[in-house]
Amino acid sequence: MLIVAAALFALAALGGLAMAFIHFRKDRNPPGALAAVHGAAAAAALLILLWAVVQAGGGAAVSWALGLLAVAALGGFFLVSFHLRGRRLPSAGVVVHALAAVAGFVLLLLAIAGA
Repeated sequence: MLIVAAALFALAALGGLAMAFIHFRKDRNPPGALAAVHGAAAAAALLILLWAVVQAGGGAAVSWALGLLAVAALGGFFLVSFHLRGRRLPSAGVVVHALAAVAGFVLLLLAIAGA
């Protein structure tokens, strides 16, 4: 289950990279459809990861990964609120969201590699 979660997070990361490129290079908000696919993949991955931790424990690295990815999800909800109001996403929010997500994803990959 951890590998499935990691694969979905990788898919979400590709969408996140595309959205960050649009935000920082083209100086506009990314398309809502791309944000929706990114969020759906990340949410599915987070639920699978949560289920894996509840079922099997997972260890410290997986628990930290889950925590960081949950923080990233909260940051994603914050960013969506700007999207829904038609306002430009705050760059600091984009960066914090990305940093939390990358840190959690790397920890998850390290936990999978160590398992």
